This record gives sequence, C-alpha cells and structure tokens, in this order.
Amino acid sequence: MILIGQNNHGKSNVLSSILFFFGEIKPQDMDFNNNAQELSVEITFSDLDEADKSTFKKYLTFDNKITVKKSAYLGGAFEYRGYIQNPIDEWLRESNASSLTKRDEAEKYPLYSLLPDSGRILKQDVIHAQNKFILQNEHNLKFTYELEESNFLGLKSVAKGIFGDLYFVPAVKDVSDDFSPKETSAFGRLYADIIETMSEKNTEWMQTKKKLSDLFNSLNKSDSNGNQNTNRPLELTKFEAQLSTELKLWGAEIDVEVVPPNIDDVFKANTQIWVNDGMKTDIKRKGHGLQRAITFALIKVISDKLRASRSNPPKEGESSRTVSASTYFILEEPELYLHPQAQRALFDSLINLSESNNQVILCTHSSSLIDVERYKSICIIKKEAENTGTQVHQCLEDLFTGDNKKDFNLTYWINPDRGELFFAKKVILVEGPTEKTIIPRLAKNLDIFRHDYTLVDCGSKNSIPLYCVLLNKFKIPYIAVYDKDHQSSKNCDAIDSANKSTKLVQDAIDTTIGSSVVFENDIEEELGMIAGDKNKPYVALKEVSSDSFQISESLRKKITRIYA
Repeated sequence: MILIGQNNHGKSNVLSSILFFFGEIKPQDMDFNNNAQELSVEITFSDLDEADKSTFKKYLTFDNKITVKKSAYLGGAFEYRGYIQNPIDEWLRESNASSLTKRDEAEKYPLYSLLPDSGRILKQDVIHAQNKFILQNEHNLKFTYELEESNFLGLKSVAKGIFGDLYFVPAVKDVSDDFSPKETSAFGRLYADIIETMSEKNTEWMQTKKKLSDLFNSLNKSDSNGNQNTNRPLELTKFEAQLSTELKLWGAEIDVEVVPPNIDDVFKANTQIWVNDGMKTDIKRKGHGLQRAITFALIKVISDKLRASRSNPPKEGESSRTVSASTYFILEEPELYLHPQAQRALFDSLINLSESNNQVILCTHSSSLIDVERYKSICIIKKEAENTGTQVHQCLEDLFTGDNKKDFNLTYWINPDRGELFFAKKVILVEGPTEKTIIPRLAKNLDIFRHDYTLVDCGSKNSIPLYCVLLNKFKIPYIAVYDKDHQSSKNCDAIDSANKSTKLVQDAIDTTIGSSVVFENDIEEELGMIAGDKNKPYVALKEVSSDSFQISESLRKKITRIYA
C-alpha cells in the first residue's frame, strides 16, 4: 500500500492512526478535535488464516473479516471493542443467553433441540446452542453488524501484538535506535531470538552458561540444594566473619550472597554494532544513505526469519497460538538519502517483502517507488476542503484485460517515469516525444509553464484512452493532447483510421475530470514545419528555439488551454 499526495493532505495522519491502533504511539491532548472527549480508529482485517479465524471467531463475518475499534479518551484511558454480527432474533443473541437457562422458556425456541436433554441448563450450554444454530441456519437468518458492549475478547486491555508484529521506520530518526541490543529495538528483538535459540541448541553455549552459573554459586555459603559449600573462597568467609564480629553486640551477623546474573542479558548488554565499509566505526558515523540501507537490510532479515518461522509446524505439546502471526512494515518516506537507482532497488525489495506474506505500507514523495502496473497498491490522499477532510482514492478493480493490459504495460518502456503522474496537479497526455519536448518549451516561452503539471508520453494516440481510464479512476485532472491526422497526403482509409482513434480518445474522457486539445493535423504542421523531417523532436526544438520563430495565434491558444 503506497500512500501519496500533496503536503498537509493527511498522509502522516493515516500512518499515525495505524500506529495508534497497534499501540506504537499514544494520543496527546491536542489530537482531540474541537474539544472532543474521544477519538477512535477502526481497522478491518481480511485474509485471516485458520488460527486467526479461531482466535477471533466471535468477530468473524461471513466473508471472513473482522473489524476492531480502538477508542482513546481525554485523560489517557483507551479501549478496544470489536464489531459482531448479531442475529436480529433476540433469542439468538449471546446477551440474552441467561434468560434461556430455564427449560420452560428455552423450549419455546428452535434451538431447544441443541440443548442438553436433562439436568440443569447452563448459560454456556445456551451460548453453544446459539452458535451451532446460527452456523446451521446462517443463510436463512438476518443479522445486524454492531459494536460489542464489552471489551474486545473480554479483555480490559488488549495485549500489544495480538494483531501481529509491527515494525515502523519513520522518515527521520536516530538509526542507532534500530541497532540497539535492547529488546525494544528491531535488532534487539532479532538478537534476543538468536540468543534464545543458542540457549536451546548450541551445546558449547549451554556449557558456558552452566560454568558461569556454577562459578557464581561457588561464592555463596550454600549450594543450589541448600548444602554447605565447602569450595567457597576463604577470603569471602573471612570477610563475613570480620563484619559479623563487629556486629555481635547488636545480635546481628552478615551473610554475603552473590546472585548469578542472567547470562543472556549480560551478553546482550555488552554487544556493540560496528560497520566496516573500509573504515570500521559505529553506525552513527556513516552516511545517511548507508544508515538507511542498513535499516532496510535489517527489515529484510526480519522478514526472512518470520517467513521461516511460519513455515515450521508447531512443536509437539505447544498450544495453538492466541495472537496473529501477521507482520506489518510501515515506512515513512523510505527514499530519503537514497539516490534514484537505490530507490528503485529498494522498491523491488519492498515488493519482495510484501509478496512474502507481509503487509507493507509506505508513504512516499518519490515516483521511483511507484509502478503504474501495480495501480491497486496506490492510495492517493487528498484534502480538497476543510469540511470534507481527508479523502482517499484507490482502484481495486481490474482496469485492463487482454490486449489492453498488454498495451498498457508496454507503454512503460516508452515512458518509464510515468509514475510521476500520480503526484501531478494535472496530467498532460501526449502522443509522442515531439509533443513532450515542444509543449513545455512553448509554455516557458509564453511564461505559463507549471512544474506541478506532468507530461506523459503515451507512445501513440491509441494508448491515450488507456491513461484516461486510469486517471478517471483516481480522479486526477488531465488533458489529452492529440493529432487530428487529416494530412493532405493521407488517403481515405488512413483518415478513417485516424477518426476511429480520435473517437476512442473522446469516448474515454470523463468530462468532469479531463478535457482535450486537438492539433489540426499534427504539431509539426501547427509549427509551420515541412512534413517528413527526420529526428523530429530535435528538429522541432531547433525550430521553436530560433530567433525567427513566431508562434501562431491558434497554437498560442492551444498551449494556453493545455496549461490552464
């Protein structure tokens, strides 16, 4: 999921909302809008695995999703509550289970046959019968979807991590925080797992831990079984005796006990991270680009480790897990400090990360992290007015199929930087390289050029409709600029073909979002150039750059319309 949009339109707020839900950040008083007493975030989870369906079955909808709301209150309190699919019939609601524990009342309803035949009916018996009846008859029942009255899973505070592990890389941070051996850091969490594995499987490490433990225990009066320690150093025994002699009048004595340290904690606390790129230093002394690359390398290692752990079946005797195995990576402007080639390499890594069953959410200002072919991953954040607030524009459907999909993907090789269009205030769609070269040059000559307008070389007139469809879905303003192609040298068939292409463009334009400008025949003719010139973009640029060039009134109006 790639969040993009203009500055101050709400991208960071979306990320903050997710981080708040997962317990990564706490709201401050100023986060409560217009003196409100409460703020809340709702998140829907889909694609649940079987363990998730079991853990969260109370909240599972028929399409296998769960929706959870986290609310925070002015003063610091917060709570989680889930949405439950409640049957309209009161006798099927868990909240009314107590009223059906009497047989004379329960036998009035169809679920009675699912209750115990004899003995006392317990509330849990009724709940079990309700759930079984709903499961057997779900397609014949009517439901409401409403927020539960009690806490999520019946817990006053949902433990951090119940919805899965989350790793957050902000835009600007002290990189050493990630590589601290503390278990609160990403490196520390990985490092702790490694030490734990060593303690279980590495014979040499296990023997070393035992020797150290025995060494510390040998300093005490008694061994671990309470027996007198005959191997205790004489110096310690004498020291105790001297102190106790001085305190005899007080009826007190001294007992020096040496508590063995947690060897794993000692190991972690005395770990330092060095980076050697020809000069061995700590990570803080490296360039920001390398620091960023090391952070992403750490994320990749975490991902690989998580993927491996998911593929391993649970050990015999292990109970089924009660937290989700899902993993979320949230990155804020990951392109910072990376040159364009490194940004594109990073993008490929993030794709691989997401395709390894992790959810990746990033906020970016870089077109290098945008792939038009992956348009379903793009989420444009807009805030066009204060009263409507932040809105999102996504396209989760298949826009192109068959030849259209193939043609759209091929245009990438004509214009590899086309991802820039998602950041544009307005997109100018042109047929080819001559228009892409000449139109902005003429706009600069007329002093109407705008940097927030993006020109896209569509490769041909027939490809323009494909871009119109895409821009319509994302509600990005655009103008299609194309040739009428009625040159005097063309025969009737060629003109008829050109008219068909023109109609396809016109039909694709949503006039509430886009418009068009048509060159009489082509841009070269509008410029007054001789037909058939080779190296057209260069020749055309040379033409408009000459001191003798005079733009026609007709062309001036068209360029003005394009940049309106």
